[in-house]
Amino acid sequence: MVQVVAAIIERQGRFLICRRKSEQSHPLKWEFPGGKVEPGETPAQALARELEEELGIAGAAGQEIMRYQHTYPGRDTIMLIFFRVKEFGGEPRNVIFHEMRWEPPAKLTEFDFVEGDIEFIRANQKQDSSKWRY
Repeated sequence: MVQVVAAIIERQGRFLICRRKSEQSHPLKWEFPGGKVEPGETPAQALARELEEELGIAGAAGQEIMRYQHTYPGRDTIMLIFFRVKEFGGEPRNVIFHEMRWEPPAKLTEFDFVEGDIEFIRANQKQDSSKWRY
């Protein structure tokens, strides 16, 4: 089963969300940054690599906070692994996305997220950011 990592990065009560480009799969949908775990990588290694590629930050590390399986229509089931990321070098910048935003958790339901991330948001939406599972 393919594993996919997602980073929950919080700053001053707001979470970093990224919007995919129109030419990518799931065009113009919002997501938490991250990506596929490559063969020979651990999820933690994939997290660091993906965040360097997508946000230009180095040495990202975090604690796993949630995982579950998700199946997109017409595709194999994936394992989504969410990490609370507190450690990294540099400042997140937009390297590959259409746009990036810092949003409070209460507003995340207003964005058109990729289906795989919606369960994470729903599991946490009734809590303020200090009580999120992150």
